[in-house]
Amino acid sequence: MAKNRRSRLAPQEYIDGILAHNPFILSRAITLIESQLESDNQLATQIIDKLMPHTGKSIRVGITGVPGVGKSTFIETFGLYLTALEKQNKKVAVLAIDPSSQRSGGSILGDKTRMEKLSNHTNAYIRPSPARSSLGGVGQKTRETMLLCEAAGFDIILIETVGVGQSETIVKGMVDFFLLLMLAGAGDELQGIKRGIMEMADMLVITKADGENKNAATRAKAQYKHALHLFPPNDANWIVPVEICSALENKGIERIWKNITNFANQTSLNGFFKNNRSQQNKEWLYQTLEESLKRDFYQTDFIKKELLDTERQVANGNRNAAEVAKELLTKYYQITSKKTR
Repeated sequence: MAKNRRSRLAPQEYIDGILAHNPFILSRAITLIESQLESDNQLATQIIDKLMPHTGKSIRVGITGVPGVGKSTFIETFGLYLTALEKQNKKVAVLAIDPSSQRSGGSILGDKTRMEKLSNHTNAYIRPSPARSSLGGVGQKTRETMLLCEAAGFDIILIETVGVGQSETIVKGMVDFFLLLMLAGAGDELQGIKRGIMEMADMLVITKADGENKNAATRAKAQYKHALHLFPPNDANWIVPVEICSALENKGIERIWKNITNFANQTSLNGFFKNNRSQQNKEWLYQTLEESLKRDFYQTDFIKKELLDTERQVANGNRNAAEVAKELLTKYYQITSKKTR
């Protein structure tokens, strides 16, 4: 027990614990990944590098939708269905991204409370994480967290996004299947949001199809199916299905999973699945490079000092922001070039 209370474990202890499907060690490793400390980042990088051969065997599903669509309720019902599949013994990890306050940077991280039954299931793991300043409805380290969950033996990774609008689309670049939850009769004010995300969705699901809302959901299904015919064909050569479901009544869940498995089978055969993963790995490389350069720039002592003075000049309207940025970058390049000599 004393060892578990240490601030850090040795890299191999994290690796062995994750491969042994230890959820406590998995959580500690994810905390390392999400840390802002450079020493933690270095350790996390070592861990991920060693675990890479054990990743890539899951089905990655992004789940998004506007606030109020019932993402958490749907994910709990869907997750419980997956863990109960006969003879398959599916292990499900849910990476739930909570919106962060722009003022304090804090998040409520209440998804475990909202998914109480699923969080207590032996074949499920729920990790709430703050979005912080990351766009795209996902956290800054969601991709790395997903890889750790795969190494820990989870067969299905569900990524629940913040659900704030068109900036959600970054999640499309890290999952195999993009599931869009919709509300029936939500009104024309959401059409701008719908169009941008609908074009990337691999399936649309009308939620809360129960009680008095069931007929409205059925009508909405027909309307969305008609609207999808107006969109250009997708790269996967996949006809996007539209389904209705009731998470409260546990109806329509089986058809949703069947569509996901059909998609995985079809795209594996036509080569899209593998090519999509390869493209996503390339994007991960370039995103990591951009983040590393940005972090290194702002952590350079000389740049920190220069910014204190120049940002005031820009704020007062005395200097052109574009010109100041160019000067700072030139000085940064000069400093870094001297370091490499």
